[in-house]
Amino acid sequence: MATPFRARLARLRVDLTPWRGSRDFRILLVAGSVFFLGGMVGYVALPYQLYQLTGSNFAVGAMGLVTIVPLVVFGLYGGALADHVERRKLLVGTGLAQIVISALMVANTLLPNPQVWLIYVCGALNAVASSLQRPSREALLPRVVKHQEIPAAVALSSLTSQVGQLAGPALGGVLVGSVGVTWAFSVELVGIVFATLLYSRLGSYRAGDGATAPSLRAIGGGIGYAFRRKDLLATYLVDMVGMFLAMPIVLFPAFATDILKEPKLLGLLYSAEAIGAMCASLTSGWAKHVHHQGRAVVLATIGWGAAVGIAGLAPNIWVAIGFFALAGAADMVSVLFRSVIWNQTIPDEMRGRLAGIEMLGYSLGPLGGQARSGLVADLTGVRTAIVSGGVMCVAGVIATAVWLREFWRYDARTDEHAVRERELRTAG
Repeated sequence: MATPFRARLARLRVDLTPWRGSRDFRILLVAGSVFFLGGMVGYVALPYQLYQLTGSNFAVGAMGLVTIVPLVVFGLYGGALADHVERRKLLVGTGLAQIVISALMVANTLLPNPQVWLIYVCGALNAVASSLQRPSREALLPRVVKHQEIPAAVALSSLTSQVGQLAGPALGGVLVGSVGVTWAFSVELVGIVFATLLYSRLGSYRAGDGATAPSLRAIGGGIGYAFRRKDLLATYLVDMVGMFLAMPIVLFPAFATDILKEPKLLGLLYSAEAIGAMCASLTSGWAKHVHHQGRAVVLATIGWGAAVGIAGLAPNIWVAIGFFALAGAADMVSVLFRSVIWNQTIPDEMRGRLAGIEMLGYSLGPLGGQARSGLVADLTGVRTAIVSGGVMCVAGVIATAVWLREFWRYDARTDEHAVRERELRTAG
C-alpha cells in the first residue's frame, strides 16, 4: 500500500528528539543561535565599513587573506587542545577574548577617522579566538546526544544558527543603513556576551584518561588520520572547492549598490542563503533515511555552484535573492550530510583535532574565495566574478568526485568506521 500523503509530509518534519532529551544540547543550540545572530550583524557591518572607507572590493576581500594564517595555525592547535582540556572552560575563555575584540571594533567606529589597519588586526585576532573555540564546540555535539540522534541534532543546530544568520543580516542591513556601523557592532558584542554566559552553564566534558597533549605530533596524528580516511578527505575537499570557486558574498555590497541599484535591500541579499538553508533544515526529516551520504554532498555542492552562477545573471534583485536562496538550500544539504559523516564515524579521542581540520576546510575555502571574487570583480566586473565562480564550482566538484570515487560509494550502513562508532555508542 502506498504511504499516505500525510505520512510522507511527517517524514519531512524536523526531528526535535535531541532538544527534548538533552539539557546541554539545548544550551549549545540557544548559545549558537544567539552567537550567530550577533555575528551575522557584524558580518554585514564589517565589509560595509571597509567598502565605505576604501571603495575597493579587493580591500573587502583581503580580510580573508589576513585571517588565513591564524585560521590554519590556531585551528589545528585548537583542535588538539579540544582533545586534551575541559571543553567548557575553553569555550568560556575564548568567548571572553572575543568580547574584548568586539569591543575594540565598536571603539574604532567611534573615532573621528576609523582606522582600516585596526579592522584587519581585529579580524586576525578574532580568527585566532574563533579557531581555538570552534573545534571544542563542534566536538561536543556527539557527546550531548545519542548516536542515532546525530542527524537530527545536526539539522537542529543548523536550523537555529540559520535563524540567527537570517535575522542577523537583515538587522545588520537596517542598522548600517539607518543608524550606522557602531550600533551593528554593538549588537554583535551583546550576542557574544550572552552566548559566553550560556556556555558557562554547560556540564563538564573532560578528555579521557588517554588524551593526547597538544603538540605537533598530536596535530600530525590528526592530519594523518584525515588523509588515510578518503571519505573524510573528500568532505573537506568538495567543500573547499565549492566555496573557493563560488563564494560571492564579498561582492554583495557592490552587487546590490552598483549593479542592481537596490542598496536598501542589501540585508535581504545577505539573508537569501539563510532563507534557503532554513527551509532545507525545516524539511530535514528525510535525511535520516539517506545512507549514501557522499553522493548527497556531491550533488548538493553542484547545486550550490549552479544556483550561484545563475544568480549572477539575475536581471533584478528579487531573482538574485531567489537563486541565492536555492544555493543556500543546497549548501545546507551538503553541510548536513558532511556533519553526519564526521559525527558518526570519528572516534571521540580524535574529534577535537578532526574538528579543527574540518573548520579549516569550511573556513579557508570561503576566505580564499572572498579574495578571489574581489580580485576577479575588480579586474573583470561583479557579474563576471559571480557567474564564472558558479561554473568553475560545478566543474571542480565533479572533478573532485571522480578523483575520490570512494566518496560516491560511501554507505553509512556498511562503512567500517560508521559501524564501529555505532557499536561503541550502543554498548556504552
